[in-house]
Amino acid sequence: MSQPLTVLLQARPHGAARGLTSVCCSHATVLRAAIQVALAHGTPLLVEATSNQVDQFGGYTGMTPAQFARYVHGLAAAAGLPAERLILGGDHLGPNAWQGLPAATAMDHAETLIHAYVSAGFQKIHLDCSMACADDPPRLSDALVAERSARLARVADGAAAECVSAGLAAPVYVIGTEVPVPGGEASLGGGVAVTAPAAADQTLQVHAQAFAAQGLQAAWERVIAMVVQPGVDFDHSQVQHYAPAAAAELSAFLRRQTLRPGLVFEAHSTDYQTEAALAALVRDGFAILKVGPAATFALREALFALSHIEAELLPAARRAGLIEVLEAAMLAQPRHWQKHYAGTPAQQTLLRRYAFSDRCRYYWGEPAVQTAVDQLIANLEGIELPLPLVSQFLPEQARAVLEGRLAPRAQALAEHKVGAVLAVYARACGG
Repeated sequence: MSQPLTVLLQARPHGAARGLTSVCCSHATVLRAAIQVALAHGTPLLVEATSNQVDQFGGYTGMTPAQFARYVHGLAAAAGLPAERLILGGDHLGPNAWQGLPAATAMDHAETLIHAYVSAGFQKIHLDCSMACADDPPRLSDALVAERSARLARVADGAAAECVSAGLAAPVYVIGTEVPVPGGEASLGGGVAVTAPAAADQTLQVHAQAFAAQGLQAAWERVIAMVVQPGVDFDHSQVQHYAPAAAAELSAFLRRQTLRPGLVFEAHSTDYQTEAALAALVRDGFAILKVGPAATFALREALFALSHIEAELLPAARRAGLIEVLEAAMLAQPRHWQKHYAGTPAQQTLLRRYAFSDRCRYYWGEPAVQTAVDQLIANLEGIELPLPLVSQFLPEQARAVLEGRLAPRAQALAEHKVGAVLAVYARACGG
């Protein structure tokens, strides 16, 4: 087991309310901000890639697991974060990307995916085989989900064994799939329900049986966490905050279960929670906190703020016009938002730009958008940004400039804006 995860798990039984933030993002500005937060707070950094973001065919980022690993390690090394403090994880690894194929084919692809992740040095693997494939019934039984997950654990352990000479440790596993819709709900409506303790117990039982049936006792002892729903989520415009009383029975189940001593819960879609809510989650056993859209939301806020500063300082002919370029890209390629944003054209425009679900995060890698971002930063890096303008559009960053903690430079301002979000998680996790 990787040392930071060992420390986390060993500390909790002795009363330490320690947690770990999982940064689910591939954007360089977000990752650089996350690295700076880890350095400032003396914490490890867990960066996770999802199965549709990074796979053996490139995913939507265009990166294979090995390429993603080199990319993140390169950013960490450039910033001075020791390699042993960087943990790479894989989220929702299974047949997710191939649900339209027969189960046998989809699972073959999933095995290749898992092998590629572990071989590339990913240490934390979320086994997720909850999705139905083309020839499956609409809803899979818990036993079948667990059997497929154990099958992938076998592949992962085998990949680690093949890489002993490279010094790779056997991976640790996360099981369970009761998670919110990726990127938030379309509408929270009456809110999401907390996982029932009986359902959590069932998940733990069937996975223990599946691992045992395949002779994977050593792998079972490296199951460190289970994904459950603690009652947190967000939609386009509102947030369901953590209510400790509602999750009390689930937390009590975690403390009394004996199938996996030291097990913790992993909470997805914790974006936009308050610091107090995040700290309460960690205290109550939800020790791994996933964050993604909240970080890219802060990035979008920073870039839009810089665009407004640019408009005040430069003539129209010299401006990057980032907000308009991003909107054009989203309209030209609506596949990432069209199924999510309903309403009138005016309402959709507001959602594309400002929704908590932050579907615009899928467009930062588009060539035209990336060019506009680069031009925006270049336009402003050559200017001494007036502090009153920074205060108007980035007030928190302006205070940091006034206190001498931050240079009034465009890239530094953007990274600080994202880092302020991630620092909330660091503090809540005991950093």
